[in-house]
Amino acid sequence: MLRDALEGGETVVTTGLILQELLQGFAGPRARMDIIDRFSALPLLTADRQDHIEAAELRNLCRRAGVQIGTIDALLAQLCIRHHLTLLTTDNDFVRAASHCPLRVWKRNG
Repeated sequence: MLRDALEGGETVVTTGLILQELLQGFAGPRARMDIIDRFSALPLLTADRQDHIEAAELRNLCRRAGVQIGTIDALLAQLCIRHHLTLLTTDNDFVRAASHCPLRVWKRNG
C-alpha cells in the first residue's frame, strides 16, 4: 500500500512517533540505518500545543462512545484530521475511532 502511494505520486508524510516506533521494533545497525535513510525522504509532521489538546478531546470522545484509543494513537489521528490526511494503518482501533470523528482511514479498493 505504501509502495503504491509513493510510486503513484501521492503525498506521504510521517511523524517522529512513527519513526521512533519503527526504530524501537528493529534490531541491528543496518536495519536502523535503512529506516533512517528511507524516512529522511518523507516530510515530518510535528504536533503543536493545540494538537495535544484536540487529541485529548478525541480520546475522551472515543472513550465515551466505548472505543478505546491510546494516547499516541489519538495524537496521530489528530494530526491526520488537522492536515486533512488519510491514515495508512492496519490497526482497527483507528477504524473504530473514525466512526466517531472526521478521521479518514485508508481502505483497500474492492
